[in-house]
Amino acid sequence: MPDTAAVLAALEQNESAAIHRWMDWLRIPSISTDPKYAADMRRAADWCADHLRLSGFSADVVPTSDGQGRQGHPMVLAHSPGAPDYKGPHVLFYGHYDVQPVDPIDLWESPPFEPVLKPAVPGGPGERIVARGAVDDKGQVMMFLEAMRAWKAVSGLAAGGVKMTVMIEGEEECGSTSLPHFVQEHKNTLKTCDFCLISDTGMLSRKQPAITYGVRGLAYTEITLHAADQDLHSGLWGGRCPNPNTELAKVLAQLWDKKRRVTIPGFYDDVRPLSKAERAAWKKLKFNAAAALKKIGLGKAADVGEEGYTSLEREWGRPTAEVNGIWGGYTGPGAKTVIPAKASAKVSFRLVADQDPAKITKLFFAWLKKHTPPGCRWELTDHHGGHGVTVDIKSPYLAAASNAVKKAGGIKPALIKSGGSIPVAGLLKAKLGLETIFMGFGLDDDRVHSPNEKFELDCYRLGARSHALLIAELLK
Repeated sequence: MPDTAAVLAALEQNESAAIHRWMDWLRIPSISTDPKYAADMRRAADWCADHLRLSGFSADVVPTSDGQGRQGHPMVLAHSPGAPDYKGPHVLFYGHYDVQPVDPIDLWESPPFEPVLKPAVPGGPGERIVARGAVDDKGQVMMFLEAMRAWKAVSGLAAGGVKMTVMIEGEEECGSTSLPHFVQEHKNTLKTCDFCLISDTGMLSRKQPAITYGVRGLAYTEITLHAADQDLHSGLWGGRCPNPNTELAKVLAQLWDKKRRVTIPGFYDDVRPLSKAERAAWKKLKFNAAAALKKIGLGKAADVGEEGYTSLEREWGRPTAEVNGIWGGYTGPGAKTVIPAKASAKVSFRLVADQDPAKITKLFFAWLKKHTPPGCRWELTDHHGGHGVTVDIKSPYLAAASNAVKKAGGIKPALIKSGGSIPVAGLLKAKLGLETIFMGFGLDDDRVHSPNEKFELDCYRLGARSHALLIAELLK
């Protein structure tokens, strides 16, 4: 049996050095969306690869492209072969080293790439690191990296002898443009993995860890309704020809029925139903929908959505359609009485397991054409999409992760889903058939993507211990 106690002791004894390493990585401004940070992106990737090599992995910083001539930011790709007698699963760990831009800079209490330690709660106990990337995702990747470092120190083996592939991306925050081509190029290696582990999600609270076993997919579109070939005087032409603003609003209003169900034929055909067990488990979480609404300035009456489902069920287990933006005509100061030549909207669909984003987009476009207002025509753009994923709650890998978190903190993690989308999980499911388990330790007040992003050290410790104990579970 592995000497798990020694590994946990190594984590504790080396925590101060680990925090300094973490801060060194955070000082590198790896902003992927801005080309002027290209050299820093390479530095951040090299830093990560060096850390993995010191933990016994073979690691490379691999150039990427979208397959059509556009060069991307490098991918860190690392491997551990596993001990000769290892018979457990081949694990794919995914994370990302790129971060969001820091604007608005004047709202930061300290420079975003000069990490500082502060009390976890002003005037209270505990500590937090404040910096861009503190939690998303450098901090959560560090939990894994330091767990691997501890296993190497104690056992002399990379990942303690578990067979593992590590993929740390540099474009997650700017659309993962190169990722599909990279996965295709390395398909023969990646398809030998048994499941993917991602630490880029969160817990229910400081006292209640969670494992996310499902995220929703996404289909994102932009639509434009054209009428006349020019803007028109509303006095001369009002009531004589179609107004794209009015007609577009009328069409979009038909996307939902009185029960707030999406009206597109076939939209629900592939939806995986919620099981009785899931609904019962989620009910036990005692989620307070009214309190959540209050945090965003809304009252209890705002708890609206598809009839027959709770707020949590609608977020985690049901698909939705949303108008994310709508515009047309004159929107500047003062008055300008025109009938616009065109009106546009961005419409997205959050999808659940088994729904195909390409199919949903096709169904939506067909629905629009059927509802084309007289005298008008559509311009339809499919921006992007990603599959949703849901892991079987009876999965042995999910059980191993749950056991690890429970042993790390003494509390059984809640099994939850997320209403958001993590495109890499959908890509791995669609292209390789890989299921993904999200073992994350962020909090809902970590200010992800905002000024003063932070990660609390207690969360970091729980995450590092959980990753270390997961190795022990896989070695059994």
